[in-house]
Amino acid sequence: MFYDPSVITLPGPLHAQIDRLAQSLLQPVQTIDFSVPPLEPALIPAESVSWRIFKNPVAVFIGGVTAVLLEFAEPRVRDGVWQHSSFRSDPLNRLRRTGLAAMITIYGPRSKAEAMIAGVVRRHERVVGQTSEGEPYHANDPMLLNWVHTTAGFGFTEAYHAYVRELTADERSSLFTEASPIARLYGAVGAPASQCERDTMFESMQPRLVASPIVLEFLDIMAQAPILPGPARPLQRILLKAAVEILPPWMRERLGLKAAWSLNSVERILVLSIAKAGERLVLPSSPAIQSCRRLGLPDDYLY
Repeated sequence: MFYDPSVITLPGPLHAQIDRLAQSLLQPVQTIDFSVPPLEPALIPAESVSWRIFKNPVAVFIGGVTAVLLEFAEPRVRDGVWQHSSFRSDPLNRLRRTGLAAMITIYGPRSKAEAMIAGVVRRHERVVGQTSEGEPYHANDPMLLNWVHTTAGFGFTEAYHAYVRELTADERSSLFTEASPIARLYGAVGAPASQCERDTMFESMQPRLVASPIVLEFLDIMAQAPILPGPARPLQRILLKAAVEILPPWMRERLGLKAAWSLNSVERILVLSIAKAGERLVLPSSPAIQSCRRLGLPDDYLY
């Protein structure tokens, strides 16, 4: 059974302000209306575990950072992203596009999600080059796609489990089942289909995972980018620490993310508080709520 917290009710102006902020973080250029077309299903059904996990913006942010840290430990993925994206020059819009893509994948109507994924695959076909160590890479290499899919699943699952509520073994199993058809659409045909397979993937990748100055540069960019309003900007670094904390201990040590990237007791309480609040705050503009409306479900269906 899912934990069924009561919905948080905030004063109207404050609720509207938070809703606008959440919406702005997912709209890079154009507005995507997840409430249409009426009754068109998503790639994953509304009753899924994924729909409940991805509705939480705090856990999604933390898990996304964890996933990127794991991706960047693989030199071909690291340099493929760093050499072929606008992350350094325009981190906020790059973050928004990535977040929006994740929301469309989970909540978007099937036709839009499939079209978006096909577009990503086409763009990745042109992403080729050499790492700083001289190793060739291709973004559509199935091995790299498998690793990216694995890291994403790990990040989002472990962030929710650590900071929102513990997931049961059945829920974890469902997450693998729900993710498999999406992985195949992206070309990750060998992505793990169980916890055992994920553990095997991590073990097999260990020899390839290395530290890089890009990891620390990425964290510095994320700490300084105008993601949250000015007064709340210090919270970004705390959320980054939360992302580092759920890395496998051996991976954290290998990346050199030591004491400076650990949460203190006060920071941990703060992260837990806002992550649990994110589980109870219904934001009308969020993809999760809009998608519930598309399917004729009440706004509090996922709560």
